[in-house]
Amino acid sequence: MSFDTEVFEGKNLSDMFKDVYKNTENKREQINNFVKSFIKLIRNPEDAAVLGPVVKDFLDVQVKNDEHIVRLVQIAQRLVAVSAKTEEGGLLTESEKEQLLKNVKMDFEQVISEQEELEDKLQNADK
Repeated sequence: MSFDTEVFEGKNLSDMFKDVYKNTENKREQINNFVKSFIKLIRNPEDAAVLGPVVKDFLDVQVKNDEHIVRLVQIAQRLVAVSAKTEEGGLLTESEKEQLLKNVKMDFEQVISEQEELEDKLQNADK
């Protein structure tokens, strides 16, 4: 199994890693810009009390984005380890390979779902 393995129609693992990474980086930039603009609005303790929870929510979203990147790295490490073992002597059966691919698909679907939730939160915060 390699990073060129097609996981979804027209998408291989490498493409999916790039998409998630790009989306995460875009969200990071958006969050940083929002936080900077909110911090400029704080003039007194009352402003801080109102804007503090909003800034906290943005920082929580950024932490979740970072968790997505960590998950991708873990998946990539598993794939590299499996590929190395396979080259050394084929330690995985076909059913084990299929199960691993299913697990990778489920992980990606979960990451994509969480990414969509984060995008909804950012869009709602924009309004």
